[in-house]
Amino acid sequence: MIEKIFDINHKDEKSKARNGVLHLPHGDVQTPVFMPVGTKGTVKALTKDDLEEIGFEIILANTYHMYLRPGADIVDEGGGLHGFTKWNRNFLTDSGGFQVWSLSKLRKIKEEGVEFRSDIDGSKHFFTPENVVQTQVKLNSDIQMQLDVCSGYGVEKKEAVTALRLSSEWAVRAIKEWNVQREKGYKGILFPIVQGNFFDDLRKQSAEFVSSLETPGLAIGGLSVGEPAEIFAEKLQYTVQFLPEDKPRYVMGIGTPEYILEAVSNGIDMFDCVAPTRVARHGLYFNKKGMLSIKQKRFERDFSPIDNTCNCKVCRTYSRAYLRHIFREQEILSSMLATYHNLYFLHNMMKEIRLAISENRFEEYRKEFLQNFHSNEL
Repeated sequence: MIEKIFDINHKDEKSKARNGVLHLPHGDVQTPVFMPVGTKGTVKALTKDDLEEIGFEIILANTYHMYLRPGADIVDEGGGLHGFTKWNRNFLTDSGGFQVWSLSKLRKIKEEGVEFRSDIDGSKHFFTPENVVQTQVKLNSDIQMQLDVCSGYGVEKKEAVTALRLSSEWAVRAIKEWNVQREKGYKGILFPIVQGNFFDDLRKQSAEFVSSLETPGLAIGGLSVGEPAEIFAEKLQYTVQFLPEDKPRYVMGIGTPEYILEAVSNGIDMFDCVAPTRVARHGLYFNKKGMLSIKQKRFERDFSPIDNTCNCKVCRTYSRAYLRHIFREQEILSSMLATYHNLYFLHNMMKEIRLAISENRFEEYRKEFLQNFHSNEL
């Protein structure tokens, strides 16, 4: 019997948007939720205290990277990800399948699993659905992902069919191993992943198959892999219709306001992306009026905050002129402050979205937000 972990609080009357609560081993998570990415056990440029201060209830870590270094056994000895990092709220870990696909120059996909070389030292490794579950158990993930086979935008259908077949077979194997680990006392949950690339018949087949599996939630893969925004929206909308209403839905790899709002409108509850932290290190700040590049000379004597509607400590304390100065001088503080602001901005946006849903005005909120965001009146 699979324990229910998700309660829907309210459904928007004019869209598929809904808000709810995920009940996880390290506390409840309000949804829809944006999850910051802490690839190697840390969200770059922030402390766990910063994340708690902003109010995050769940972050990501990456199985591939934690497996290679420092190693899952060391993390396990350190008390799992929570003990090792001292982040005592929830962790979601991905399976490492995407990293094997995108980082490894030499990989060989077999029926049993995938052989690959480390991007660190070239050493050989082999991931199977079973040992990936075991690794994530050692990490003590609150939510873990099955090992799947990724395929990029524009591949031929034959490749997509093979990737889907293996992903489906591996989901069954992963769930079997997950149940073994649950019997041993593991409290975390596992999400299978919808694949099918950009072929409607394959996405329908995969969505229906994943929906039939006895897991508490599911993830939608095969999107945000280089396709145009309109294709993302079309395939997401198509896929969602085949998914159960009562399970949380997670779309991997989206983290801009446009994509987040599109996902929420289609009834997606969870998403993550490295983009908000990555662009911060390049001097890009989120602003209600668009993306602000602090590099620009026009901010040299601008003593106003990044966003005068934002209540984060960066906007309450520092001017554009100062932030431009420390970025140009390549001060470490620049990355720290920009990252803090960008994650605060998205976390606050999610709070606004949840409130708009509860008041049946999500589509109005979405329209107004995007009008402002695209105005570039910075």
